[in-house]
Formats: sequence, C-alpha cells, structure tokens
Amino acid sequence: MDTTVHDPLVGHLLDGRYRVEGRIAVGGMSTVYRAVDTRLDRVLALKVMHPGLAADTEFVERFIREAKAVARLAHPNVVGVYDQGTDGTYVYLAMEYVAGCTLRDVLRGRGALAPRAALDVLEPVLAALGAAHRAHLVHRDMKPENVLIGDDGRVKVADFGLVRSVDTQTDVTGAGALMGTVSYLAPEQIEYGTVDQRTDVYACGVVFYEMLAGRKPRGGGTPVQVIFQHLKEPMPAPSAAVPGLAPALDALVARACARDPRERPADAVELLAEVRAVRDALTAEQLDGPAADTVPALPRVPAGSEEPTGVVPLPAATPPYGTAADDLPGATPPYGTAADAADGLDRTSRLAMPLPQEPGPGRARRRGAGRRGPLAVVLVLLALLGVGAGFWYVGDGRFTEVPGVLGLPQATARQKLSAAGLDSSVRQDFSLTVPRGSVIGTDPAPGRRVRSNGTVTLTVSKGPGQVRVPTVRGRSLTAARQELKAAGLAPGTVTRAFSDDVPGGQVISTDPAGGRDLAPGTPVALRVSRGAPVDLPDVVGDPVTDAREQLEDAGLKVVLAQDEVYSDEADKDTVARVSPSDGLGTGDTVTITVSKGRQEFDVPDVKGRSETDAKRILSAAGFGTRVIPIFFGDTVFSQSPGGGSRAAKGATITLWVR
Repeated sequence: MDTTVHDPLVGHLLDGRYRVEGRIAVGGMSTVYRAVDTRLDRVLALKVMHPGLAADTEFVERFIREAKAVARLAHPNVVGVYDQGTDGTYVYLAMEYVAGCTLRDVLRGRGALAPRAALDVLEPVLAALGAAHRAHLVHRDMKPENVLIGDDGRVKVADFGLVRSVDTQTDVTGAGALMGTVSYLAPEQIEYGTVDQRTDVYACGVVFYEMLAGRKPRGGGTPVQVIFQHLKEPMPAPSAAVPGLAPALDALVARACARDPRERPADAVELLAEVRAVRDALTAEQLDGPAADTVPALPRVPAGSEEPTGVVPLPAATPPYGTAADDLPGATPPYGTAADAADGLDRTSRLAMPLPQEPGPGRARRRGAGRRGPLAVVLVLLALLGVGAGFWYVGDGRFTEVPGVLGLPQATARQKLSAAGLDSSVRQDFSLTVPRGSVIGTDPAPGRRVRSNGTVTLTVSKGPGQVRVPTVRGRSLTAARQELKAAGLAPGTVTRAFSDDVPGGQVISTDPAGGRDLAPGTPVALRVSRGAPVDLPDVVGDPVTDAREQLEDAGLKVVLAQDEVYSDEADKDTVARVSPSDGLGTGDTVTITVSKGRQEFDVPDVKGRSETDAKRILSAAGFGTRVIPIFFGDTVFSQSPGGGSRAAKGATITLWVR
C-alpha cells in the first residue's frame, strides 16, 4: 500500500541526482526515503531533515557531523554514508539502504534470546563501535532501535546523528540540555553530562541484558524513575530474570554496566575482547541455554575475526527495515519512525540539565556534591517539579494512539477512530494505488499519540485521477516540457525528425497525442523537428568560394576544416569532400575540406632490370606499367617518367624493352 502519495519529495529528483521513490520512516527531526542514485544506478536511503528545521544551525550541523563522522568509519558493521548536501530547503544525507529489521523488532517478536544468539548480535555491534572509538568518536545513543539486521543477516549500527569527538564537549545540545535515550544513559552522563567511549560501553551492556532477559533492566513508568535507578542501583543480573544463565554472562553485564566508569572496559574494543573470552569459556549447553527453546542458534562469528558480520536470522512476522509500518496491520514500526514505544522510554530525547537525582554517599558525593551547595539543591527540586508536572500533563492517560486505518473504507476508518475515542475529519486526494473511497493517509500518522478526544484528519482516495495531454505542436522543446509539467505529466524521451512544415527546434507531435487523458505523472514522448530535409549539392572539385555559396543557398551553415587532404578527384585548392554527406536538414552545419591535390611518390629506377623484375618493383611502389618491346629482348633500357622523378599513386610508367 502506498503511504507516500502526499509527500512532496516522492517522485522528486533531489539535488539533480537522487530520485525519491518512497518514504521509509518519519522521525521528529528527519524523514528517511528509499531513493535511487541516478548517476551510479544504485538504491540508497535518503535521510532528509524536515524543512522547518533547516534554519536551525544546530540541527544542520548535527546532520553534517553525522555525515563526516560516519564517512570516516569504513566498517562493514556501520551503515555507510555516501553523500551529504542541500537542495533548496532540504538538507540530506545519502546512506546505505539496509533491507531488514531492527534488534528492537527481533526482541518484540522473540523475547529473550539464547546467549549464543545474543553474542552473535553483540559482537558485530562492538566491532562497529570499536572502530568508532579508535577513531575518537562516541555514538551516544546506542539502543536496539539503532541496531539493524539485514535480510542477509548482517548486523549494522545505524543513526550516528549524535556522534561527537571525545576531544570536544559532547554532552549538551544547548544550554542545560542533554540528548539521549533514558533507558541507556550512563550514570555519569545523567549526573555530570560526561560522555566518552565508556558511556557507549554502558549502553551496550544494557542492550546485552535486554537480549538475554527479554526486557529492560530498569523498571518504572516514567523517565524520572529510570534515571533514579541508573544513579542509585547496580545493574541487575540477567539470570534473575532468566534462571539458569551462566554466571559469566552476569559478570559481563555487571562489568559493562558498572556505575563507576573506571570499572568498565575502556572502550568497545576491550569489551569485545572480553565478550570473545566469555564465549570461548562457555559450553555449548550454556550458549544454547534457557532461551534456546524459543530462539534458534545462530552461526558463530569466527574467533579472532577483526570485523564480525553477525549473521542473524530474521523473525518471520517482523516487517523489514525500509517498509512503511502502516503496510502491515499491527506491525511494529520500522527503524526511524516517530512512534513512541509502549513505555515511552525508547525515544531519543532532549532532557533538562541538571537532571533530577538523589546524590548518595558514594561516588556522586565524592565528585561534586560539595561544590553544588544550596543552589544545586534548589535547581534539582525545580527540575524534579518541572519534569513531574510535564509527565502529569503529557501522561499516558491523556493520550490515545492513532489506530491503523490505511486502506480501509472511509466509513470503517471513521468507526475505528470513534471507537478509540477520536474525532475525524475528511479531505480527499488522488491516488494511483489506493481504491476510490479508501484511506490514503492520516494526520497524525498511525501509531502517533494524540490527545484524547483529538481530531484525526483522514485523506480519502478519489481514485487515480486523469490529466489531459496539452497540445504542444509548434512549441519550442523547453516550452513544451514546461507545459507538460504544469499539466501534471512527465516529459519523456525526445526524438528528432525532418518536417516540411514545422521549423527546426519546434515540437512536431507527442506520444500519446494531445487531448488524451492520462494518469498524473505519466511520461509523454516528444518528437522535435529538424526542419525540412536538404539535398546536398555536389561541390567536390569546385572552388571553395563557389562551393560555400551553393551550400548556404541550400539552407546549410558552412565551416572550413583546418587541415587539407590529398585527393585523387579534386585539384589542389578545390573542395575535396563535404561532411556529413546526407541526413541534413535546414540550418544544419556541414564542413568543407580543401584538397592538396594528388599525392605524388618517388618513381623507382628500373633501367637494366628484366621486364619481370621491373613490373614487380613498380607495382610494389603503387604504379602501373606499359611495356614497349624493341626487337626481341627482355631488358629495360628506358622508362618514362624516369627513375627518381615523382608521380601520383597509380600512375602508369612506360617501359622500353630490348
């Protein structure tokens, strides 16, 4: 089902290169499209910033930063960025297109993974982050939504939109603001805004716990509750949720998620080494442990591999990344959609700084509680009150998720919205793929949250619609193309032909012909006149001045070739040839080439030779022979032209023999 009919970029050639074919996903900052690079003829994903944000320097810089950062990471487990640019109000990244799903989709479809499967996903993720860390970059937003699993089973890390150099201040996006996803923020990231490679390590530990346990380690219905647990409580062991897991897996999660960053591996490379050591130490029974009855074992990444690719089978019920979520009723939204997770904790968010917290007697007090004093306490209380009020105002009880109604008849869609407690209004538009009377799209989109009793606008199909081909005979090619576009059609291929009644450069006809009704966007071919055909006069051998006059009288433009040529047909300084010699129309250009006359060559001296030898020598030099015998001899005693003189190729040499 086409859910992109109303998107102005679909069908558009962005930056003169990228043909946008369909919308993949919509986020708060950007929209991801499936596109074709018309220069290299390859499918890719275009991440286009919402035009309203293009004036925001911070967002534009983040886009450019993502392109530059990922372009530095030539790694098979990182979603590659090919290009970055702007086209009017559109700022875009051209990225690798990954058909598949996200790790979040896998967890929703399967629940807990067997340890072997979890390690098969974790290893390529750490390999990708390790390449970033060794390039002095941190991801800052690792979570299952940003781990893509392709249809070929390869694991790739996506969305480096928050990536920064560890050599710069990376934590805030504006005064007093922190970007990240609450469930995966490290304690120092929350408390002090400190970000380095170990914050990514912490997030990977949380993701690993999620894969083993089938749920997040931190409970709580609000981000504030999760934040307090990050700061005050150690990471729970995954074996508490899934009894029977190997103790080494608990230890691996605990080390990656240590509250003190100094107790974690220094970066993803060190954590990857520890992960491989744990895998090698586990038995087959432990690797295919408690979750093995629900998840098939995955192929193991070869030990010592520098760039694990993580071959992972996909859940059959999960829609692939690159598919609009509305295409499948009840399907999980694809990577990059703006749909909220059920617990509201999976979105990358802008969080107020300082964040609400309760400093304890441990590391937090040692690192700066004494410096904050009463002012810090006041700020914390104000932030807590503000966040609490905000969550009350936007709490789950005050919002309703827009149900999926795409493709449903208008009456059925309105009934479904009404049953969800939502009002509806209707607008109509044409659609090439959705039947008349069925829903093309909704505003807000399905899965988005709206205030209870809010209104959802339904866009209902009027059918494919028809536009009439304008009559453009006699128009210039440029004007004809403009008229076709204005009518909602696409200018198609251009062919040229002679015409006795349509001047050169003007349109003779279109295919389909003017007056026909077509679907919007249909290409229309154009036939353009070359003018009336011209019979080329025969001017070879004529003086150049006379030849030019005859050709111009025939309606042709004449240019003179810079180089002259030898000619056996034209005397010196006359016309040797005219090119092209046929297929000419009025106004076409021909080139005159001037003759240097016949080319002459040295005549061999064959006096004293036998008649047979003389003929052979002259023939090899390109000359003919005529023999005049005197008496009954066999020896040449005279020749004309004489030996050493010059004659044209093919000339006849007379021989006297006695």
